[in-house]
Amino acid sequence: MKTVSTSLSHDGVQGVYSHASETCNCEMTFAVFVPPQAKDGPCPVLWYLSGLTCTHQNVMDKGEYRRLAAELGLIVVCPDTSPRGEEVPDEKDNWQFGKGAGFYVDATQETFARNYQMYSYVTRELPALIEKKFPADMSRQGIFGHSMGGHGAMTIALKHPDRFKSCSAFAPIVQPSTAGWSKPALEKYLGTDQAAWRTYDACALVEDGARFPHFLIDQGTADSFLDEGLRPWLFEEAAKDTGIALTLNMREGYDHSYFFISTFMDDHLRWHAERLT
Repeated sequence: MKTVSTSLSHDGVQGVYSHASETCNCEMTFAVFVPPQAKDGPCPVLWYLSGLTCTHQNVMDKGEYRRLAAELGLIVVCPDTSPRGEEVPDEKDNWQFGKGAGFYVDATQETFARNYQMYSYVTRELPALIEKKFPADMSRQGIFGHSMGGHGAMTIALKHPDRFKSCSAFAPIVQPSTAGWSKPALEKYLGTDQAAWRTYDACALVEDGARFPHFLIDQGTADSFLDEGLRPWLFEEAAKDTGIALTLNMREGYDHSYFFISTFMDDHLRWHAERLT
């Protein structure tokens, strides 16, 4: 692991790091905020998964999470959204696929399978590195994300309820297998057999028996992607009568941007802290 940069913030340390990923077969960069409480022992870990076109940098620069994370004693890990590098296959004119749009799946199709293994990277390789290199209490983990990252957070939590104690999302893609801006990507990564897509679809996972105790979702009513790609009401319907609790906040007038995310970031951090500390 290489240290790209470190900065003191709210008496904690905001760092950016890189490493050669065996899972994605390329150099991967990620950010970690370590709160001041880590001087006294391991701290809970909160994973933040970013959305389409983003990297670790977006939430680090615009998410406004460090002040409260330092107060609550949370380590915040921000992975990249996809493999990177000149040798990684991409569609440069398609912002919904390729670099910046890994969708947190393990690709099975030729051309993409060598690099696009973001599910395994986020659930196996990077956690092992975090556990080894940082003062992280891996018995207390939570996960959240935005848009494509909200999709990733919810599907990962549903598949690992024994590992994660909390999950929330900002404007998640709750049913990517039918959404116009994600369905083409799933087909390119996973093939035309839609049965293979279900394990990366929160609504389908619930229909197939996956369970998680409680989700928090915040969604802006002025989000231009609401009806085309996000549709949180579909997850609300899927979770009904399953024992899954859902707190769905429709935020009047808010859009899809980090102005929206930063406004409600404190609510999400406190939600996770209640379950992790």
